[in-house]
Amino acid sequence: MKLLFLGDVVGKVAREKVINSIPMLRDKLSLDIVIVNGENAAGGFGITSEICKQFFDSGIDVITGGNHSWDQSGIIEYIEKEPRLLRPLNHVKGTPGRGYYFYNTFDGKKILIINLIGQVFMKPIENPFLSVDDCLKSSNLGKTVDLIFVDFHAEATSEKMAMAQFLDGRVSAVIGSHQQIPTADSQILDKGTAYQTDAGMCGDYNSVIGMQKDVPINRFLGKISKDRFRPAGGDATICGVVIETSEETGLAKKITPLRLGGRLNEEWPT
Repeated sequence: MKLLFLGDVVGKVAREKVINSIPMLRDKLSLDIVIVNGENAAGGFGITSEICKQFFDSGIDVITGGNHSWDQSGIIEYIEKEPRLLRPLNHVKGTPGRGYYFYNTFDGKKILIINLIGQVFMKPIENPFLSVDDCLKSSNLGKTVDLIFVDFHAEATSEKMAMAQFLDGRVSAVIGSHQQIPTADSQILDKGTAYQTDAGMCGDYNSVIGMQKDVPINRFLGKISKDRFRPAGGDATICGVVIETSEETGLAKKITPLRLGGRLNEEWPT
């Protein structure tokens, strides 16, 4: 099977570019499933029900979240009703929404998508290693489920790589999000799990991780600023990864970065 994951969609220009590009990407890459991290899609902070509907209508199958999942009003009610919009699995018990979703393809294949959030340099939350370990007890890759994808939304590269090594051979792919810069370490680990530390953002890279430059620069300079962060509005680059898996085992056969448009050098799966 073939899966596309796009990293954090930041703001309107990125959102529109992703929505307009998904039909072409599905067709040219013969994709079985498209997963997008949407936690920055609404003005750089959170996501709304309207944006989710636009994403789903464009051909996106599942939306993952992160530390900004709850930033927009009304999303709590929507996430309770929409199982395709995920929040991190390792939130405390009783948190609205779901941390995983089973997606069934048109030809009867079963895909498990898991959304996790890290602990290092993030707000205190349940242990992601224990949470995902518990979640996988009822899902056996290659037997009860055909593909297992993990979006690990974390700050520390060491925590992301540790998670991938922890899950190597048990899931098809562990791909990092949140840092919003595409890393150059796409690989298949020893036991067959595809990994990349960060997929990168979908957004304007003439920015500070998707935001207009002045406010974050002034904050680093120690200047007091009443202005809030606003997404940059230039031409967006779409960033993500394409993963191909074995029909027999569910493990990864190939992982290729995807970059399209904007300032970054393009990369297209062959």
